Amino acid sequence: MPKTAYFRLSDYISTKMRMSHIYQPVMIRELLLRSGKASVEEIATALLAHDPSQIEYYGLRTKNMVGKVLTNNGITEVRKSGRTITGYELPDASDLSAEERDTLIEACDAAIKTFLDARGDQIWSHRVTPSGYISGTLRYEVLKRARFRCELCGISAEEKALEVDHILPRNQRGSDDETNLQAPCYSCNAMKRDRDDTDFRGVRKLYENREEDCIFCELPADRIVAENELALVIRDGFPVTEGHSLVIPKRHVTDYFELFQPELNSVQVLLRKTRATLIEEDSRIDGFNIGVNSGDAAGQTVFHCHIHLIPRRTGDVALPRGGVRGVIPTKQSY
Repeated sequence: MPKTAYFRLSDYISTKMRMSHIYQPVMIRELLLRSGKASVEEIATALLAHDPSQIEYYGLRTKNMVGKVLTNNGITEVRKSGRTITGYELPDASDLSAEERDTLIEACDAAIKTFLDARGDQIWSHRVTPSGYISGTLRYEVLKRARFRCELCGISAEEKALEVDHILPRNQRGSDDETNLQAPCYSCNAMKRDRDDTDFRGVRKLYENREEDCIFCELPADRIVAENELALVIRDGFPVTEGHSLVIPKRHVTDYFELFQPELNSVQVLLRKTRATLIEEDSRIDGFNIGVNSGDAAGQTVFHCHIHLIPRRTGDVALPRGGVRGVIPTKQSY
């Protein structure tokens, strides 16, 4: 390699390379090992070798699937450290001759080829998001909302790769709206696919549930100031302050704690959007109270879930300290 190429690469690696992950040096290293040229598959394989999350993923599949099958069939034996499975072994493998071992390896290769010829790429469907293409922009918004942590177990994206997937699957008519997307880590998503036997066939109909004579199920269109697929916003008919708004799920559901995750996502989107709109329209707004009345004892009077978003302005009450603690007046100040 000419000196100019050496110094250019050395300078880039040592001083100019800005890393958010290990990908750049791994790719350069692989290209160097292959005399300057490598296929996408070769580079991807090199990246895979440095990704412990992939090793963990297939470690789980080894213990929970293939290792279990082979052990139950008496082909392998489990190796353990305490109660932890650390590996597997073939009993009496040392008795095999080199020729016998090579013949058995060839038989395994033939079984792999026959299976791949018959099934093709579909055997890897457990590692592919089943719901089709999700745009990069939408993926980013979902990951940003999740603060780059699994929305199921909470683990950081730095520890386990996150996937963006539908909550209500597309094959059950789930939409591509951001509110119907979640960001599970690969482990949670794999467990969801393998073990979740929830029957989704009736879920979509539940979203269409409305109740006759419910004032929030029969809102006139001119009262709605914002909406998305699963929720809407109106101004409160008896406002505590100017701009007091209600974010309401479209489905007739009594209690906040009965909302489905997509509805919670929809409500959150509208809370943020309404807050931004109110601030833009009124520079005097200095804060907000957000509240939900859940049940008679909490003061709920309309039994269709709704979330109050109440703008606050400096001086609107003499002593604002304690905020929502004022639901019990004697406990507001502390």
